Amino acid sequence: MSLYCGTVCRRKSFWCYRLLSTYVNKTRYLFELKEDDEACRKARQAGVFYLFHDLAPLLQTSGRQYLVPRLSRAELERLLGKFGQDSQRIEDSVLIGCSNEREAWFALDLGLSSASSIHKPEVEAELGGSFISLRRAVSQLSSMDSSLLFTARALLRWHDGHQFCSKSGQPTKKNVAGSKRVCPSNNIIYYPQIQVNLRELEAAAWFSLDEVAAALMRKGSFIEQQSDGLPLLLPPKLAVAHHMIKTWVETQTCSSLAAI
Repeated sequence: MSLYCGTVCRRKSFWCYRLLSTYVNKTRYLFELKEDDEACRKARQAGVFYLFHDLAPLLQTSGRQYLVPRLSRAELERLLGKFGQDSQRIEDSVLIGCSNEREAWFALDLGLSSASSIHKPEVEAELGGSFISLRRAVSQLSSMDSSLLFTARALLRWHDGHQFCSKSGQPTKKNVAGSKRVCPSNNIIYYPQIQVNLRELEAAAWFSLDEVAAALMRKGSFIEQQSDGLPLLLPPKLAVAHHMIKTWVETQTCSSLAAI
C-alpha cells in the first residue's frame, strides 16, 4: 500500500512539475515576443490569426456551439489580396497568446481602419462564418475560446483608442506584438492594462454604449436584477455612480433618458 501511494505521489509530482514547466516556458516565450520585434515578426510568419470586424469576432456555427476559425499567414494574405487589400494590413495584428508548441496567436480587426476596411458580408461569405458580438456569443463558446477572444477584443479596442499621445497629440506607433505604443516625438510608452488589477478591483470587463444604455432602461429593482444574474448590473438609481453613467450615456447618444 505504501509503495502504491509513493508511486502515485511521484506521478502527481511529475505532472505538476511538467505543467508548471510548460507554463513558465510559454510565459518566457510570450515575453520574448513582446519585447523583441524581430522574434515577433518571425513568429508571425508561422502563426495563426483570429479575425475581427469592428471588434466582433468571426465565428462559425456548429450545432448549438460556435467555432472560432483560425487562418494561417498564407490564408490571410490570400483573403486580403482577394478583396484588394495589401498584406501590410497584417502589421496591424496583435499578439494574444501561443500554444504549448510555441505557435503564436494573433488577432486582426478588418473593420477598425475606415480607410482600408473590408466589407463584412464579403468576408463572411468567403469564410463561411459571421462576425458576431462577443457578448451575444459568449454562452456558446468554449471557456478557452471565450477567454482568448475577450483578451483579443480588449487589446484591439485599446489600440484603437490610443492612436495619439495624450501629451504631444502626435500619432503613436505600436510595437510588432502590440504590447505597447510609443510616441516618437517624446518616447513616452503606453501599456495596455489586458489583466485586472485584483488589488484595486474585484472584476472588470468592457461594455459597449448600447449595452450600458440597455442596462439603464432595464425594469425592476436593483435586488430583482441581482437575482437575474445579468452580465451588466448598474448601481442602484440612488447611487451617484448611477447618475454619472446615465449622464455619460445621454451625452453620447444626445437623447433623453429622463424616464429611466
